[in-house]
Amino acid sequence: MDYVKIIHLLCVMGWMTSVFAVPRALIFWKREYTQLGAFGPTGDLTVRLYRFSAGLGVIGVLTGLWLGWQVWSFAPWVWLKLGLVALLAAHYIWTGVLVVRARKGEFGESDTYLRIFNEVSVLVVIAILATVVFKPF
Repeated sequence: MDYVKIIHLLCVMGWMTSVFAVPRALIFWKREYTQLGAFGPTGDLTVRLYRFSAGLGVIGVLTGLWLGWQVWSFAPWVWLKLGLVALLAAHYIWTGVLVVRARKGEFGESDTYLRIFNEVSVLVVIAILATVVFKPF
């Protein structure tokens, strides 16, 4: 059981790297694309980071579900955590949509939008951590 927790934490940490970094990287990618007029190294790095962390996110969610079931018997606080994780997953999926658009050279979102979008994920992660630590229900 402790091994599952370790796997869960490692995969979630890896996934969070992308959740936090990719929206910010899109800002730099947009600037690079404006200068080069083509797909450059920042875009390549952003795509690779997003793709790599997607697998980690899936493993993190699956191990989290297993822990919620086997360890905490889906206590009420676990349902809250799962709801917040669903919000974070939706955020991550939307980030993927932005990455796909960027690969086509479409950067419709402003730098300000991407910065705020990035901070939303931070707030959701803080809520997840508070739920896990304080177990309010």
